[in-house]
Amino acid sequence: MALHASASCAGGPASISRLRSRNSFSFPMSFRGRRCIRHGICPSIVSSCFPLPAGRSRDCIKALSADNDLPLDNSSLVVCFGEMLIDFVPTTSGLSLSEASAFKKAPGGAPANVAVGIARLGGQSAFIGKVGEDEFGYMLADILKKNNVNSEGLRFDPGARTALAFVTLRSDGEREFMFYRNPSADMLLEEGEIDFDIIRKAKIFHYGSISLITEPCKSAHVAAAKTAKDAGVLLSYDPNLRLPLWPSAESAREGILSIWDTADIIKVSEEEISFLTRGENPYDDGVVRKLFHPNLKLMLVTEGPNGCRYYSKDFNGRVHGLKVETIDTTGAGDAFVAGLLSQLANDVSLLKYFNASRMKIDSEKL
Repeated sequence: MALHASASCAGGPASISRLRSRNSFSFPMSFRGRRCIRHGICPSIVSSCFPLPAGRSRDCIKALSADNDLPLDNSSLVVCFGEMLIDFVPTTSGLSLSEASAFKKAPGGAPANVAVGIARLGGQSAFIGKVGEDEFGYMLADILKKNNVNSEGLRFDPGARTALAFVTLRSDGEREFMFYRNPSADMLLEEGEIDFDIIRKAKIFHYGSISLITEPCKSAHVAAAKTAKDAGVLLSYDPNLRLPLWPSAESAREGILSIWDTADIIKVSEEEISFLTRGENPYDDGVVRKLFHPNLKLMLVTEGPNGCRYYSKDFNGRVHGLKVETIDTTGAGDAFVAGLLSQLANDVSLLKYFNASRMKIDSEKL
C-alpha cells in the first residue's frame, strides 16, 4: 500500500515549505453566497468551486496544477483514480501495531503507488483524487510533482483531513492495518470535481475498490469509469481488498463485484480469489474461470514470491517469480501493476498475445 515499498515507487521527504512559498498567495472571495478559499501554490494554480449538495457547508475545493502541468500524451497515458494517503509504518520491522514503539510516515494509497511506479519506469501517468488541505496533503502533492506524475486532477478539501493508515508486517507474515478516515478527504471526491478531459486522453484508466465504499466518491468513481469506457479507454482494475474499511465482508464482496464486468484487465491476489468465491480454492483454474467475464481481455492472479498466473479467453499460463531478498512486501502488488500497465500503455497490441487461441506468450515482452 505504501509508495516506499518497492523500487518502482516513490519515497523520501517532501519539501512543504518550498511547495508553499513559491509566489504563494491566499485570499478569500465570495462565491454564490458561501466563502471560498483559494490557497495558492504558484501562479499556475487552478482554483475551482463546484456546487455542493444541500446541507454541505464545506469551502470550495481547489485543483492543484502548480508547475506540474506536465503535457499529456494520450498515446501512452495511464490515469490512476482513487486514494492517496499517509502510511505510518513501525521503525522496527516484524512487530504488531501495538508492539511498535515508533512509526515513520510514508506516502501511500494503491492508485497513487501505481501512478508513481509508472512514471518512475519512464511512462506517462496522471492521478485523480482528493487529499486534505493540510500539511500531509501538500506533502503528497509535492511527491507526485517530484516523480513527474501529472496532478491536474488532484483536489484539496479544506473541510476534511488527508487519510492516515498504520500498517505493519508482523513476524508471522501477516499484514496488519489500522485506518483513520472518518471521513477523510479521499472519500469526499464528487463527480463535479473530476476533470473528465484527462480521462478521455488516457490509454488506460486504472482504479481500485476503496473508492466504491462510500458516497460521494462512489458515484464519482462510477462516472469516471463510464467516461473512460465511452471514450474507448482500457479499464484496469485491482480490487485491493481492505476488509476493515468496508461495513461488512458481504458489502465488500458486493461492492468489488459491482463493477467487475466493466474491466478489461483485472489483477487479483490468491487471497482475493478465495474471498470473492466464498472460500473456493484459488489455485484451481476452474475457480478462477468463474470470475472471468465475457469482455475481459486479461486476468492476472499474483502469488507473492511464486510469481503470477495469467488468464485470457482462450488459455492461461504462469510466469514464475524472481528470487530476491524480501525486506517488506507492502506495495509489491502496486509495483507489479505499474510494471504491467507501463508496458501495455506503450504497446496495447501485447494484449493480442493473450487473446489468440493456443498462442504461446513471450514472457519477456511483459
